[in-house]
Amino acid sequence: SDIGSQKERVVTEEEWLQKWEMGNIGFHKEQGHPLLQKYLDVLLNGRSGLRIFFPLCGKAVEMKWLADMGHNVVGVEVSEQALKDFFSEHSLPYFEEPVPEISGGKMFQSTSGNISLYCCSIYDLSSSIVGKFDGVWDRGALVAVNPCDRQRYASLMINLMEKNSSYLLVTVSYDPNKHKGPPFYVPESEIKSLFG
Repeated sequence: SDIGSQKERVVTEEEWLQKWEMGNIGFHKEQGHPLLQKYLDVLLNGRSGLRIFFPLCGKAVEMKWLADMGHNVVGVEVSEQALKDFFSEHSLPYFEEPVPEISGGKMFQSTSGNISLYCCSIYDLSSSIVGKFDGVWDRGALVAVNPCDRQRYASLMINLMEKNSSYLLVTVSYDPNKHKGPPFYVPESEIKSLFG
């Protein structure tokens, strides 16, 4: 199918921040995603105490769910409001500190230490800042990334993954000529070429 109509589309950081400010966050799910529950065994692969990464995390309720299971959760999100909402909506005490390696970057961490959420552009992150991960839950990140940035995004994700990590990816399938995105249509062939 032709994705020409979406290829040039760019959504700016300001537009994402505006979505959060206006409460235009239809992409946020109040309940945990059923596909994460269905494929949790694939993500965990019999392991416990994993480091799990949530790219473009928003205020995903699954972060608390996995942390409550004993995993360490790390997320990144450009909207500070989304991150603060996450902690307040779950009544989780947290502290905030600057991330020296990232200009203007902040990290919000639960006082229990098992949830660390970075407020910055995802492209400001690297394994030297956040380490590597045993699992990635990509529920709406790849489909939110501007089509022109997909290769950069996939390279970063691969760089952040441990050798034996699991990557759960949710995409959407539709006619890209009828919707300008986001979420963007990412054909399976492109996913294979991005992630190998």
